[in-house]
Amino acid sequence: MNDDSRMRSWERRTEIPLFAASLLFLTSYAVRVLAPDLSRVWLDFWLALTAVSWACFAVDYGVRLRLSGRGVRFIVTRWLDTVVLVLPLLRPLRMVRVYNAVQARRDQPTLPLYARVITYAGMTSVLLGFAASLAVYQAERDAPGTTIRTFGDAAWWACSTLTTVGYGDVAPVTPQGRLVAAALMACGLALLGAVTGSFSSWLLQIFTREDEKKPPEA
Repeated sequence: MNDDSRMRSWERRTEIPLFAASLLFLTSYAVRVLAPDLSRVWLDFWLALTAVSWACFAVDYGVRLRLSGRGVRFIVTRWLDTVVLVLPLLRPLRMVRVYNAVQARRDQPTLPLYARVITYAGMTSVLLGFAASLAVYQAERDAPGTTIRTFGDAAWWACSTLTTVGYGDVAPVTPQGRLVAAALMACGLALLGAVTGSFSSWLLQIFTREDEKKPPEA
């Protein structure tokens, strides 16, 4: 078995456990942000869970780096995995692989495959929006001149930003909050492009097939 085959086999076996680890990371982070008045013991407990879940990503990254046999080139060619290692909350962005699979099978358009891309994109949007809300709320709630004073404000801001609407009634004022905002804008555009691209491609191919079935005009 070559290096690529072994890495693909490893990724198939670890996809679900690592997705669970990402949810654990998000949950522990949410508890520490939304319930800062917990006792020190509980805060340390959730912090430990955050560290353990991040360690799972570090181990996975190290194993795939070794299995790839590419050394430093792995970091460059698999840049999304590197970003996910630094920010585990972005793990759902690996839906790009699903989107690439759809594009690779353009000669075999099937609704379930395209539907999975759209569904995964929707789930990714929810997770990213929730994570961004937490990060912005943590950075902004005590900042001077902030308009994001509650988690509800942060969630409203995340929805308007992720959908590229941008009402402007609430906006981050801290450097950390604006950095999160820039990342969320980029993610929103990427997800919107994946969904509209997949749906449009599926419709176009369906219409093309219908035209091919029509009898030639006299």
